[in-house]
Amino acid sequence: MTGAAPTAGPLLLGIRHHGPGSARAVRAALDAAGPRAVLIEGPPEGDALLPLAADERMRPPVALLAHAVDDPGRAAFWPLAEFSPEWVAIRWALRHDVPVRFIDLPAAHSLAMTDSPAPGADHDHDRGRVGDGDAPGAVAAPPIDPIGVLAEAAGYDDPERWWEDVVEHRAPDGRLVDPRAPFAALGEAMTALREVYGDGGHPRDAVREAYMRIQLRSARKEFGDDVGVVCGAWHVPALGARTTVTADRALLKGLPKVKTELTWVPWTHRRLARHSGYGAGIDSPGWYGHLFGAPDRPIERWMTKVAGLLRDEDRFVSSAHVIEAVRLAGTLAALRGRPLAGLSETTDAIRAVMCEGSDVPLALVQDRLIVGETLGEVPDTAPAVPLQRDLARLQRSLRLKPESLERELELDLRKDTDAARSRLLHRLRLLAVGWGEPAAGRGSTGTFRESWRLRWEPELYVQVAEAGIWGTTVLTAATAKAESEAVSATALAEVTALAERCLLAELPDALPVVMRALADRAALDADVGQLADALPALARTLRYGDVRSTDTAALGEVAAGLAERICVGLPPACTGLDADGAAELRRKVDGVHTAIGLLAGAVPADGLRERWTVVLHKLAARDTVAGVIRGRAARLLLDEGRLEEDDAARLMGLALSPGTPPADGAAWIEGFVGGAGGGGMLLVHDERLLGLVDAWLAGVPSDTFTDVLPLLRRTFSAYEPGVRRTLGELARRGPATGGPAGTVTGTTAPGFGPALDEERAEAVVPVLRLLLGLDAEDAEGGDADAVDNAIEPLGATG
Repeated sequence: MTGAAPTAGPLLLGIRHHGPGSARAVRAALDAAGPRAVLIEGPPEGDALLPLAADERMRPPVALLAHAVDDPGRAAFWPLAEFSPEWVAIRWALRHDVPVRFIDLPAAHSLAMTDSPAPGADHDHDRGRVGDGDAPGAVAAPPIDPIGVLAEAAGYDDPERWWEDVVEHRAPDGRLVDPRAPFAALGEAMTALREVYGDGGHPRDAVREAYMRIQLRSARKEFGDDVGVVCGAWHVPALGARTTVTADRALLKGLPKVKTELTWVPWTHRRLARHSGYGAGIDSPGWYGHLFGAPDRPIERWMTKVAGLLRDEDRFVSSAHVIEAVRLAGTLAALRGRPLAGLSETTDAIRAVMCEGSDVPLALVQDRLIVGETLGEVPDTAPAVPLQRDLARLQRSLRLKPESLERELELDLRKDTDAARSRLLHRLRLLAVGWGEPAAGRGSTGTFRESWRLRWEPELYVQVAEAGIWGTTVLTAATAKAESEAVSATALAEVTALAERCLLAELPDALPVVMRALADRAALDADVGQLADALPALARTLRYGDVRSTDTAALGEVAAGLAERICVGLPPACTGLDADGAAELRRKVDGVHTAIGLLAGAVPADGLRERWTVVLHKLAARDTVAGVIRGRAARLLLDEGRLEEDDAARLMGLALSPGTPPADGAAWIEGFVGGAGGGGMLLVHDERLLGLVDAWLAGVPSDTFTDVLPLLRRTFSAYEPGVRRTLGELARRGPATGGPAGTVTGTTAPGFGPALDEERAEAVVPVLRLLLGLDAEDAEGGDADAVDNAIEPLGATG
């Protein structure tokens, strides 16, 4: 980059946020100029936190987190990486004992001006792009990308490639005749852009820049013109503009304000990537970190990293591969007219040489190295809400280190440490802090083992801050929130689910409040569907009580009462339902059946299972009950040994009789053999039931077959491929004579052929003769007979 010699005045360093080339240039310019003070774009409330950047335990990427005290969900991050120019400037100032300050609009105003901030919204903008959201009610033009405009003017179709060529790959060691020259040239370019585009589509920038000018004037009064300013390149023309203090203060008059708190929090390279939704503006933080940290030969060192990663994944990558990849990257850069091989050239070379043209191993390189999973660290001395401090203490004592990579955690609840880890994770889930999620199929079994997926994301700090309104420790906060939810719950299922969560999280002080709410809701709720939704959670809760040695006698009494009321009210509720209502109630029947199996012997109600069996018999036999529920009731009875196979066949025969509408018959089949539970294997091992289904299917009129086909397809598509294949073979072969007990013999169900079709079997003989190279016309007498004898068995079995 070239440009005119800089004029006298403050050292205005217009940078790209998170740019290693900008970071090197800033360091060189500060070394050359040696300013008496350094001003940085950022929230002034963070000035008190700047000395922590010199702490050896502070390791980027990190971020300033600001949140509103009264509304912690209203928050913003200012992320900084090791290669961020702002971070380099902060460390330079602290190392040289030079005052360093933030001069952007205070977070107290920016958070108040944001109508609906998303937790973790990033108020930084990449490459000097303007704006962190428009002022409420403002009508703004579409925002522009200044670097995109400059790249297009230079004939580039990719702004990233243009920026790398003119900044990141120029003077990699930072040695320039005049370190201020690149910033002067970039300032001139931004001045020209702002003359054309004005505020670039972000009116709020005028307010921010007015505040920055006021802070710059104050610093110049204190330190003279010997001041360095590090800000987005887009703001440089505005900071150098001639305005009055009165005009700037007028722009700031009447701004809304909220009380805020700030702290440092760890950040990740993945969160710096643009595709993560945080708008930090770089696609390849891992690559940029490498460029910034490599003392020399960045391409050779990068290829060596890639080779090491691929070798760790058991791919054969030799030194020759590394050498050839470096050569190819350099050749591609020369052909494309680039000063140095960039990310696109190195990626193309890696794909061709080390990945043998495959994008599969290349995706690993993209994820692990180009983006990266680096998680920063913040010292314990950084300010934090009391709940965050208690959580950090528990994480240390339980050896649960927050990690950005997702990992599986297996817990044995019989071990004290694992039980304490489980309690912590369940308490955090109750507080809506999503650090851990139960693994699918194992997190809620109520056994002695739990499986969790853990992944720590930076926005969890916001969630912890939000949860801090409930208490100063994880235990007290979870207890207070559980009590509040119990009082405000309107549905019985909500309270039963909350009781389950309280036992999982071991909240003994909250359980009495939850139990009172549960008893009140259970006494008032007369909806059988809601009772059926509530019972499974209670049943699981009783099992958790057994595992965790918790007194659940009161829960048992409530569960027994709910079960009794369900047994009385369920049969009438299963009549007069439409298809969607029947499907929903069928799921409830499944849940109640499982729950009663868990409750049997664990509640003070004798004969509960027997009463439920009577209910299932009623459901299976009543014609007024929806077909899917009748079929499901019959299947549950059969699986429990409470229904003989002959009776099951009789019920199926009635449901599939010619007088039954095809849609009702298909619904009965779905209830009986559909869903989980081995319905396909039941048909495989009982050809009598299969024959009944096949006979019914063959007799469905053609004008109604298309109506029942989607339902049947949904039923049978859930089976394993091997089960479907076996059913197909049985249907093709037909029912076996003299087969299993109860199999119909001597007759053929519709859809099965009566016997071998000799004419069709003989038709394949000429083709087989041709394939085998046999020609009966050229063979003599006995030879031809021998050929026919050889082929005859093939024809008989064809």
